[in-house]
Amino acid sequence: MDKLQALEHKLDSLIQQCQQLAADNRALREQESEWQRERQRLIKNNEVARSRVETMISRLKGLSQETS
Repeated sequence: MDKLQALEHKLDSLIQQCQQLAADNRALREQESEWQRERQRLIKNNEVARSRVETMISRLKGLSQETS
């Protein structure tokens, strides 16, 4: 009888660990998804900033050529 109770206890412990790992996995996947969205937002912002800088450089070159 003791062996059966020990086995039941071990099985309950394994089930609990499995449930905890599944919850942790879900949380990590959600976090990864958030990071991917943040990464895409930052890439887009970087592209916008790069475009603006390139436009300003072109304008400055144009002004420089006009004054020369």
